[in-house]
Amino acid sequence: MLPENITLVVGRNESWSGRAASEPFEAGWAREAVIFVRALKEPKGEQPVARVEISPDGMRWVPEGTEVPMPSSEGGIAVFRVKHFGNWLRVAADYPPGSECKVLVTVHLKA
Repeated sequence: MLPENITLVVGRNESWSGRAASEPFEAGWAREAVIFVRALKEPKGEQPVARVEISPDGMRWVPEGTEVPMPSSEGGIAVFRVKHFGNWLRVAADYPPGSECKVLVTVHLKA
């Protein structure tokens, strides 16, 4: 039997600045997740370290512990690998004033 896999686009052509986060996604059935954040245009200003956040209900969020620097150039990709995450996942970042990045966020889940 083949494992179940799914790819979700949870953010397309979004400009992240200030306090930013992807759309949350419910992934309790999955054994592991790989999340990609790609810079669609040249980022402006200093890029923050982004984090995976988990939630028991999709509304209240806590850091899961995985952190990766946001891409610093157009076409750059940040990759997050996560296991043991419960049900709800998202990626979040806090940008300093004047900084931003236009992103594509995809989630790849495997049962």
